[in-house]
Amino acid sequence: MANTELLINALTTMLVTLDPPGLAPVFLALTAGMTRAQRGQVALRGSIIAFGILAMFALFGSSILELLGISLGAFRISGGLLLFWIAFEMIFEKRQERKEKTSEMAITLDHIQNIAVFPLALPLIAGPGAISATVLISGSLPSTFEKIIFILLLAFSMLLVFAALLAADRLDRILGNTGRAILTRLLGVLLAALSVQFVVDGVKSAMAS
Repeated sequence: MANTELLINALTTMLVTLDPPGLAPVFLALTAGMTRAQRGQVALRGSIIAFGILAMFALFGSSILELLGISLGAFRISGGLLLFWIAFEMIFEKRQERKEKTSEMAITLDHIQNIAVFPLALPLIAGPGAISATVLISGSLPSTFEKIIFILLLAFSMLLVFAALLAADRLDRILGNTGRAILTRLLGVLLAALSVQFVVDGVKSAMAS
């Protein structure tokens, strides 16, 4: 039987690190001048590619760490610190500013035909925080069944991201600047608490080994 609490924490962590509402205004900037159908194609392709990247890390992330001689405890500590940094950026509105700068640079360098891959799938959706969270969560799931459930949770999270991208223009109008700021800060505080828990678990694991 899967650990329900662990899986709920996993879903919460992934949704916070993926940040679908925060992606919406950036996606609008990336796809400026596109039709609704073209935006849908970019959103679908970007979401599928990002899911593939995260699913690969969920399945093989721990094996890659073992190959490099990195303990899961050490990765939990470093990943927790990275997630805390992202939470800090969210609380003080630095993350959105960085995403917007990334999107502006990408339009100049890669133009519209490559937007779904860069920067939408990588690094805006499947960024360092999401990849770290995926490896950390996957490594804490002992059974193959739980890992399969986690892959399904990743697919569900990506479906929500896709839905947020499709509804980007409406979502941005509904939330407005104030709503976006409040939501981002609340999610940042939640992610900060979860990231500290990752560090605590990492220290315990490192001391036990």
